[in-house]
Amino acid sequence: MKQLNPFALTVSVPPHRHRGITVQGRMVNILLAMIPAAAMAMTSYGMTAFRVMALSVATAILTEAVCTMFMDQKPQVRDFHAFTVGLCFAFLLPASAPWWLVTIGSAASIILGKMMFGGLGGSPFCAPLIGWAVCRISWPGFMDIDATMLNVDLTYPLAQLKNFGLDAVMITDSRALFLGKQLGGLGATQIAGVVTGALFLVIRKHISTIIPVGVIGGVLITAGLFNMADPTIYATPTLHLLTGSTLFGAFFLATDGPSSPNRQIPMLLFGIITGVMIVIIRVYGIYPDGVPFAILLANLLTPVLERIRPRPFGKR
Repeated sequence: MKQLNPFALTVSVPPHRHRGITVQGRMVNILLAMIPAAAMAMTSYGMTAFRVMALSVATAILTEAVCTMFMDQKPQVRDFHAFTVGLCFAFLLPASAPWWLVTIGSAASIILGKMMFGGLGGSPFCAPLIGWAVCRISWPGFMDIDATMLNVDLTYPLAQLKNFGLDAVMITDSRALFLGKQLGGLGATQIAGVVTGALFLVIRKHISTIIPVGVIGGVLITAGLFNMADPTIYATPTLHLLTGSTLFGAFFLATDGPSSPNRQIPMLLFGIITGVMIVIIRVYGIYPDGVPFAILLANLLTPVLERIRPRPFGKR
C-alpha cells in the first residue's frame, strides 16, 4: 500500500467558526431598527403612511415570490430581505405617493435591483434605490411632495433651498428637524427614529460605523466649505445633515453589504465619496435631495475601491 506523504498539502473544507449571524437574523434586526422611524411617520401622517409602507412591503414580497417561481429557485421570503427592501423603498417615498407609484417602484426594486442579478448578494446596487430612481426619473411630478394632500403643517426645507434660496427655508431649528418636523421621505426624515435605529444596529454589531462616519464626515466637510465660501447662499452643514435622507442613507442604505466595500480603507473612502456627492448634487443638481443618486454613483465605484488592499507580507 502506498503511503501518503505526511508533508503533502491537503485541501479540504476549512473549519470556519460561525458567528451565528444569518441573513434572516440580520434582516429582522434591520426591520426592528426601522420601527421607531416608521412609528414617527405614522404619528405625522396617520394611516397614509401605513398605506404606503404596507403596500410597498406586500408588493416586494409578492414580486419576489413570482420571480423565484419563474426562475425555478427556492422561495426566499423567509429570509425577510424582501420585507427590508420594501420598507426601505417606502421610507424614501413621500406620504402623498399614489398606490400605483408605490407598486411599480417596489416591484422594480426587487426585479431590477435584486432578482435580475440572480438574487440576494448578486446586485452591485442597493435595491431600494433602483426602484426610487425609476420612479424619480419616470414620474417626477408624483415623486414631489404634495403638502395639500397630507393636511399637515410642515414644509420641505430642501425644496425651499433648491427653488428659492437659503432665505426661503422656514425650518432651520435643529431640534425641530431632529424630531421630524419637515417634509421629505416618509421615514427617512424622521431623524430621531433613524438615529435610534442606527444605534441599535451599531450596538448589535450588524453594521460597521466606518461607512456612516465617512458619509457624515463628507457631508459636513463639503457643506462647511460651501458655507464658508458664502453663508448667504449655501446652507450650514447641520442643515444638510438633518434634512432629507442623509442619515437614513448613511446608516441603512450605504451600508448595504453586496453593494458596498468590505475593507476598512475602501469603506471609509466609499462613505466620504458618498457624502461629498450628496452636497454637490444638492448644490448643483436639479434634485433637492441627492442622497439616493449619490449612493448609486458610489456603488459603481465599489469594484475600484475593493482593489485597495493590504500588501502581501514579504512582497516588494
